[in-house]
Amino acid sequence: MYSPEELLKKVNQTLDGLAYDRQPVTLYEPIRYVLSLGGKRIRPVLMLLAYQLYKDDSERIMQQAIGLETYHNFTLLHDDVMDQADLRRGHPTVHKKWNDNQAILSGDTMLLQAFQRMLQCDGRVLGDVMQLFVTTTLEIDEGQQFDVEFETRENVTEDEYIEMIRLKTSVLLACALKMGGLLAGASADDQEALYSLGEKIGLAFQLQDDLLDVYGDTKVFGKNIGGDITSNKKTYMLINAVNRANTTQRAELMRWIEAREFNREEKVEAVTRVYDEIGIRQLCEEKINYYFEQGRQYLEQIQVSDGRKAPLRQYIAQMMNRQF
Repeated sequence: MYSPEELLKKVNQTLDGLAYDRQPVTLYEPIRYVLSLGGKRIRPVLMLLAYQLYKDDSERIMQQAIGLETYHNFTLLHDDVMDQADLRRGHPTVHKKWNDNQAILSGDTMLLQAFQRMLQCDGRVLGDVMQLFVTTTLEIDEGQQFDVEFETRENVTEDEYIEMIRLKTSVLLACALKMGGLLAGASADDQEALYSLGEKIGLAFQLQDDLLDVYGDTKVFGKNIGGDITSNKKTYMLINAVNRANTTQRAELMRWIEAREFNREEKVEAVTRVYDEIGIRQLCEEKINYYFEQGRQYLEQIQVSDGRKAPLRQYIAQMMNRQF
């Protein structure tokens, strides 16, 4: 049984060793570039850890784990085109380094490579694996569409936001864990518990990301805080601030939301001050803890020994233990 760190090393070694021997080279070079930029590799590591709950030959499902990471990076590549983002992990995005057409075409190829890697699984579970993967990819597209629509809507509710991040973020973590169990021959009950674990941890993880964007340490978080505030992104925090604000606080929030020209630092400080007055940080932390505890309960339901659960438990703790 491998530690999360050892599994991460194996994932990166496999990605580094991928062959790009098809033509034209220009189609595959952006894919090599994207997968070389690093990242936490959360999804393949979760899949391998879930598999390890039952079996010790995790190398056997490495292609499916890499398939999930390929798919995740495909979504990031297309997100960057949609957002016209300049940087990804501190490096130029594909559409900036090449162009939009190249990014779209190479992204489409990554999606097909992800399916190709999924197809290499044990034929006895192939149908179930592909059904889970296809359903997940459809849900992620649905979540992305909701996110796009929310940009121009002023009446997004908390429940709508939670459903959007469940679709856009959580279901891929849930898929990773359930697929690991499925490929290892886990019982149907354990597979569902793994899926629910991923869903709840994914919600907690995304809400924590929202919180860190306002209250995080730039050095720890890895990017400037306040990006969600300056872009008026409808996060759990902004939605609840608008709904819970008194007349004066709501007027202040709307003044900054509607401002077309502003000083970035001044806007971040002003909106954060309103959040502090309303108690938004505490509210968000309580919601994070709620989902985290739900995830813990699903982990306890899985019918394997605590010793087998230890690496997965350790990894989830590391995921959530980000400094504020």
